[in-house]
Amino acid sequence: MSGQIYIALGSNLGDRRANLDGALQALGAVRGVTVDGVSKYHETEAVGGPPGQGKYLNAAAELSTNQAPEELLKALLDIELNFGRVRSERNAPRTLDLDLLLYRELVRVEDPILPHPRMHERSFVLEPLAELAPSLKHPVFGVSIKRLAENLRPTPPIGLPLAGKKALVTGATSGIGRAIAEAFAAAGAWIIVHGRNAERITGTVDELRRQDVASLGIRADLRDPRACESLAGSAWEAWGHLDILVCNAGADTLTGASANLSFDEKLAELWAVDVRGTLTLSRVIGDRMKQNGHGLILTMGWDQAETGMEGDSGQLFGAAKNAVMGFTRSLAVTLAPEVRVNCLAPGWIKTAWGANASSTWQKRVRRETLLRRWGTPDDVAKAALWLASPDAAFVTGQIIRINGGAVR
Repeated sequence: MSGQIYIALGSNLGDRRANLDGALQALGAVRGVTVDGVSKYHETEAVGGPPGQGKYLNAAAELSTNQAPEELLKALLDIELNFGRVRSERNAPRTLDLDLLLYRELVRVEDPILPHPRMHERSFVLEPLAELAPSLKHPVFGVSIKRLAENLRPTPPIGLPLAGKKALVTGATSGIGRAIAEAFAAAGAWIIVHGRNAERITGTVDELRRQDVASLGIRADLRDPRACESLAGSAWEAWGHLDILVCNAGADTLTGASANLSFDEKLAELWAVDVRGTLTLSRVIGDRMKQNGHGLILTMGWDQAETGMEGDSGQLFGAAKNAVMGFTRSLAVTLAPEVRVNCLAPGWIKTAWGANASSTWQKRVRRETLLRRWGTPDDVAKAALWLASPDAAFVTGQIIRINGGAVR
């Protein structure tokens, strides 16, 4: 018999304290069940249900038992019944409520569903549980109970301006996308990592989870319109909604195999991923955000799209990124005031191409940039973090250039 089985207790009818005390005593009397620890009692407002309810007393308890989850759930229901629990309308007042939250690391979809499917949304559950077992990991999200509790506090903890915000970052396995995902994660956001390479997705998700960040990965090829729509739906449903969308993914026509494509083939790649992919994701998810009453969308432009640059690459990126930047301004008008929409327009950023650029290009970058250096993915990520934070609440429909003051 071992512990790490957790339940939530609540009462807002009758003698609340006596009800919780009695429930714990009754649990200890169940054959094969031991109560190993109990949190303090927390008084909270009722959530949902009929108006005018009294406040709840809530607690969490750790149990040890060899009973199967089904047997333990039956014991909890029997105790509720013995304390006069009457099941009527949803979230109605009750003398006693006992919920099975976690059964060690067991994950199951049949009754009882484990972990409890709504525990991560309930502060009145997480705060007592975090007091009892702060470092315990949620078996699905891979994040500590302490962090989950922080996500739901009315005022974000210091240093976590995005606590509990749910973000999808496309192209998040390398370069600027990964830097944005890591910056958002460090600020408290939950991160859906999108990419095309399954191994890189897994590596990024694992690294974020090691940092106590709720994260999951979705693989999709944004060249396929159906894959874009599927990604939008899957990402939204994964956690019930999205607060932030970063359309960072772009076709790499400068390095790798795509560098050898013809002009027309490169244009098709850029149109499919950078333009159509951004439009599809932003429109589908943006509509849902507007209906939900809030949200932020960031797209990815280019600082030289409006001024122009010589050569095939200048023409290609100028056409694609101008399309994205114009779309961003129009989408901001469409989705206002509920959803803010802005575009990041990086300049000379040292990603894969910049790291291997010739000495001629190295000199050109320093000459054309007032700060006399390449930008880094972190420079872009910090701008994205500011735009996603409450500090930028009055900023929408803007093109934000991160280019070190680049001039011609």
